[in-house]
Amino acid sequence: MKIKQAQFLTSAPKLSDCPALGLPEFALLGRSNVGKSSFINCLVNNSKLAKTSNTPGKTRLINLFKIVSDKGEFVIADLPGYGYAKVSKTEQERWQKSLEEYLLKRNTLKCCIQFIDVRHPVQNNDFQMYDWLKIKDLPVVAVLNKCDYVSKNEVFKRQKEIERLFNIPVYPFSAKLSTYKDGIIKFFEENIM
Repeated sequence: MKIKQAQFLTSAPKLSDCPALGLPEFALLGRSNVGKSSFINCLVNNSKLAKTSNTPGKTRLINLFKIVSDKGEFVIADLPGYGYAKVSKTEQERWQKSLEEYLLKRNTLKCCIQFIDVRHPVQNNDFQMYDWLKIKDLPVVAVLNKCDYVSKNEVFKRQKEIERLFNIPVYPFSAKLSTYKDGIIKFFEENIM
């Protein structure tokens, strides 16, 4: 699959502010600073499309990106990261409510993609997010991100561990090493039809 064009559509505080495009949509979920924005930029080969930051908790809205490929069009929704406590309890609850509404009521949502940092053990809030997605019967796959930080052997070991723990497909990925790009590209290609 070749990406022909990618554009930022909108930042929406809640579902009712998200435009209805009728295209298959993929929601990116993960702890703050797990590299979702870098993933988008690498996927579409544009380092400036999604704003990246070293400060956790920067994504506070539902950010929608339209991707045009030679196999079809689709939307990526970059959702606020979880596990970041430097915002008020009220703000955290507001995020959670709008995320749940989006995930449960967005009728074009094709799959959730949960990001896990290869450098750390699976965190409690990763397990909680995964459990919530499964309870709600939402389709989910995982991206094992930042694979350039560890050896190929460690990547393989962690991939197998997460596949065993979550019982879902796990795609290793690195925004810096193109060798890890093929698996997730194939996933999109197979799921946008």
